[in-house]
Amino acid sequence: MNKKKEVRDYIRTIVDFPHEGILFRDVTTLFSDPRGLRMAIDQLLHPFAGMQIDKVVGLEARGFILGGAIAHQLTLGFVPIRKKGKLPGATLSQAYTLEYGEAVMEIHDDAILPGEKVLVVDDLLATGGTAEAGIRLIERLGGEIVGCTFVVDLPELGGRRKLEDMGMDVHILCEFEGV
Repeated sequence: MNKKKEVRDYIRTIVDFPHEGILFRDVTTLFSDPRGLRMAIDQLLHPFAGMQIDKVVGLEARGFILGGAIAHQLTLGFVPIRKKGKLPGATLSQAYTLEYGEAVMEIHDDAILPGEKVLVVDDLLATGGTAEAGIRLIERLGGEIVGCTFVVDLPELGGRRKLEDMGMDVHILCEFEGV
C-alpha cells in the first residue's frame, strides 16, 4: 500500500554541507516537483485562509520563491527582505546575530504602509535570527504581522520559541531533528 507523500518526503538531506557535521535540509527538491511545490504552497496558506492580508514578505533567498507563489495565489503584492546592499532604493536596515558573527537585512522604506497586514514567509526556521530581523523591519514601517509560515523547522535551534516569545503566530509544515 502506497503511503501518501507529505511535504517532508520531498526534502532531501545533504550530509556535511556546507560544513562537516551539518545535515543540510535541501528544499530545491521540493520546489522542483510540481505536486510537492503545490502541496507546500497550499499548506503554507491554509492557516491564514479568510484572514485579511495586504502584503506577503519573503526573506532572502528561498523565501522569495515561496512568498512570490503565495502572493500570486492570494493576488497580493510581494515584498522582498534582502541582505544589505541588494535593494536599489532607500532602505531601512536591521542587524541580527548569526552563529558566527552578525549580518544585516534591509527593506525598501516605502514597501509596507502603516497598518498593512503582512504574512512573513521563508523556507526554513533555525535560530530565528533572519525572521526576527524581518519582523523588526516590518514593524518599524508600521506593518502588522498576521503570521509567519515556514516549510521546515529545526526545533533544536529554538527559532520557533523565539518568534512565539515575540508574539508571532508561527506555522510550520515539518520538523527535522539534528542540525
